[in-house]
Amino acid sequence: MQVMKWSALALAVTAGTTQLAFASAQSESKGFVEDSSFDIFNRALYMNRDFKHGYSNVSPANKVKGDRTGYREETGLGIRLLFESGFTQGTVGVGFDAHSLTNIKIDSGRGRHSNSMFATTDDGRADDTTTEVGGAVKFRISDTVLKYGNQFVASPVFSTDDSRVLPEVATGTYLVSNEIEGLELSAGRFTAMNSQTNTWNDSINGRGDDGKKAPGLTSADIVGASYAFTDNLSGSVHASDVEDYWKKYYGNLNYTLPLAEEQSLNFDFNIYKTDYENDYSNDEFDDNTVWSLATAYSLGAHKFTVAYQRSSGDAGYAYGVDGNGTVWLHNSVQISDFVGEDEKSWQVRYDLDMASYGVPGLSFMTRYITGEDITIAGTNEEGKEHEWNAEAKYVIQEGAAKDLSFRLCHAVHRANTVENGANYTDLNDTRLIVEYPLDVL
Repeated sequence: MQVMKWSALALAVTAGTTQLAFASAQSESKGFVEDSSFDIFNRALYMNRDFKHGYSNVSPANKVKGDRTGYREETGLGIRLLFESGFTQGTVGVGFDAHSLTNIKIDSGRGRHSNSMFATTDDGRADDTTTEVGGAVKFRISDTVLKYGNQFVASPVFSTDDSRVLPEVATGTYLVSNEIEGLELSAGRFTAMNSQTNTWNDSINGRGDDGKKAPGLTSADIVGASYAFTDNLSGSVHASDVEDYWKKYYGNLNYTLPLAEEQSLNFDFNIYKTDYENDYSNDEFDDNTVWSLATAYSLGAHKFTVAYQRSSGDAGYAYGVDGNGTVWLHNSVQISDFVGEDEKSWQVRYDLDMASYGVPGLSFMTRYITGEDITIAGTNEEGKEHEWNAEAKYVIQEGAAKDLSFRLCHAVHRANTVENGANYTDLNDTRLIVEYPLDVL
């Protein structure tokens, strides 16, 4: 499944912020009620995918009467109610988190459905509305938090995706410890993953190399460690064992070199090593290694980035049953991941923050990625692909609508083969995302 993904660095910052929020010192607890919060997060998403060369707008497994080719166009509204309690006072703090996720169809149709935004009814239409509720109990000792139940996870080897109207939700146990300053240790075991469209438990299925459905998530065991060596240098290592699918190992190094006032140079390196299980690969491939290195030069309101990514081994990089956000690589962008077998890809990117020019909250981004040398199984042909992205975002800074944001994203993807990690060749993708967070408590 191809999904919209944000930068690996942004995801890392999000993960760290979330985990540290759970891991505040137990000795400073004010109580279950006193430290509780209740937020409402609203997201409206319009998504249009224009497939070139007549590619079907409905996957072959969902073909129904009225299927058309050429495009998918849908609009939906997601409403998230998020309650997070504080911890009870004492040596062991106890708390509880709960959420309600409601997906409302605003516009869709049987002939233009299947953007992974809504569940599909028996007659092939988008479901009008779905609601999912869940919760998790949590315990804290000192700066260590253990959480069990339904939760959103942001680990490089197990990451729930949030690229549509609603996020994926994982079920399991997650431990995060920040006992040593600068060092974060994590471990978890997850036994189910709910998709962004279906409310029934463990609704994400894997997919084998033959394209047939494989069993969903049975279990995923993960461990990780992140350490800030200095204010400018940090690193992390993570590993996972997903039953019947693969074992993954991940590493990251990030270094920022200050140059002058409002100038800096950042280097960010990410690498995955994946060993596939025989039941998943049918003995046709065994492993993959993919890495990316990005160098970003910041000059006031401007940031210029160059990234290189390379995939090698017996197959491309695979993910999904362990979360559709589990691809923390620089060239994983709006449409493609650029992780095909033996693929090499380059990216150039430019970011502009208009706050320096008197328009706080307004920002722009554009990037271009090109990939080549993709091995096509059973042929002598080498696959190629390229993608261009452009994005504009504005966040209202004050007043009654403070924090209301508008984001317009457009992507153009072209390829010479359907075997390069995507099930299409040429595609234009346009999205308008409106988000409005409300802090009720």
